[in-house]
Amino acid sequence: MKKQILPMLEQQSHQAILERLRPLPAKDVVNVLFSAICREVPRVRWMAITCMGETVARLAEQNMEEARVIMRRLLWSLNDESGGIGWGAPECLAEIMCHQGQLAEEYCHMLVSYMQEDGDELLQDGNFLELPSLQKGLLWGVARLAASRPKLLSNKVSFKDVAPFLASSDPEICGLAARITGSLGMMEAKPQLQELVADQRELLVYGDGDVQPFTVGELAGSALQEML
Repeated sequence: MKKQILPMLEQQSHQAILERLRPLPAKDVVNVLFSAICREVPRVRWMAITCMGETVARLAEQNMEEARVIMRRLLWSLNDESGGIGWGAPECLAEIMCHQGQLAEEYCHMLVSYMQEDGDELLQDGNFLELPSLQKGLLWGVARLAASRPKLLSNKVSFKDVAPFLASSDPEICGLAARITGSLGMMEAKPQLQELVADQRELLVYGDGDVQPFTVGELAGSALQEML
């Protein structure tokens, strides 16, 4: 199955890939996609992440506990004790939750926790990701889920969680953080967003089956427009 699926990820559109994957056993497809979400080739990685979302949602319809096992497997990959790094895990978690409401209800707080540091607040359970490359995947995932399920995230992501990322020297981190503030209507972010509107640093953002170029200023401006 790996020989059948991996070439699709390299050559076909995401819609064409999904159509060809739907008749195949969901659990077997997921196992192949796990090997692709950490590939260095951006197209292969993003196609695998997109397909993971719909395929795990399909698995959940057949066997919810099997889908939960996949979610726990992705979460475990972000744990220091796993021995891995968790490439692609935050993006996959978010994409799955965009497609499957029950899993979103159960696991969205875990995705958000990777933005938060441990603290003294009651019930605070931060799992802050320090590696910038993982932060980019995390912020893409939170932005994706915030756009898809804003009501679910509105009381789980605070401006305090996002503010440090808006001040990042990395344009991708900064731009994705701006996108989150717009989707969640974080009015507290307005002063920072207004400062970023003139920022011409460039970044690439995946969406709708393709990677598209933006500037930080464009994403900040779009976030401000969403708040009107």
